[in-house]
Amino acid sequence: MASDRRVAGPEAKNRAVLLDAAERLMLQDGYAAVTSRRVAEQAGLKPQLVHYYFRTMDEMFIEIFRRRAVQGLEVQARALDSPQPLWALWEFGIDPTGTQLTMEFMGLANHRKALRAEIGAYAEQFRAQQVDAMATALRRYGYEVSDVPPVVWAVFATSVSRVLVMEQALGMSSGHAETLAFCESWLRRMEGERVSDHDAARGVSAAVEH
Repeated sequence: MASDRRVAGPEAKNRAVLLDAAERLMLQDGYAAVTSRRVAEQAGLKPQLVHYYFRTMDEMFIEIFRRRAVQGLEVQARALDSPQPLWALWEFGIDPTGTQLTMEFMGLANHRKALRAEIGAYAEQFRAQQVDAMATALRRYGYEVSDVPPVVWAVFATSVSRVLVMEQALGMSSGHAETLAFCESWLRRMEGERVSDHDAARGVSAAVEH
C-alpha cells in the first residue's frame, strides 16, 4: 500500500517536484551532484522525503530517465508524423538540452546496470519509431528502400546530430559547419526548404479547401 501512495494521490506532487529538482541538478552540475540532501534542498523539501518516495537513488534516476523517455517518444512521434518528417527528426536530434541530459544518463549508466538496461530498452523503441517513419518517407520521395535500408538512414541521421551536439558541449566545432551544410542540403533535396509546423499545417488546410 505504501508504494501505491507514493505513486498516486495528492502526494504525487511532491514526487514530481523531487524528480524536477534532481533533473535540474543533473543539467546544472552533472549526475554526481544528485544526492538526497541536494535534491531535497533544490526541491525545498525535507531530506527524509527523498527516501520516502524513492527507496534508493538508483530508483530516482530510473524514474527521471523513464519520465523523459516517455515524453521524448511522444514528441518524436508527433515530429515524425509532420509534413517534413526528415527535417523534424534532424531537429529533434540536435536539441542540445535533450542531448546534454542523455550524456549524463550515459555516464551514470556505466555504474548502474539497471539504468543501462532501461536506456537500452527505450533506445530500441526510439529506433523502431524512427525506422518506420524513415521507410515511409523514403518511399514517398521515390527512394528504393532496398538500396539503403531505412534503419541505416535512421542510425546515420540520429548519430550525426547527436555527435555534433556532444562535441559542441566540449567546445569542439571543427568540421561542424561543413557537416551541417551537407546534411541540410540533403534534407532540402528530399523535403525542400524547412517550413514551420504552423505554416505546413496551413498549407495542407489550403490544399484541402481547394
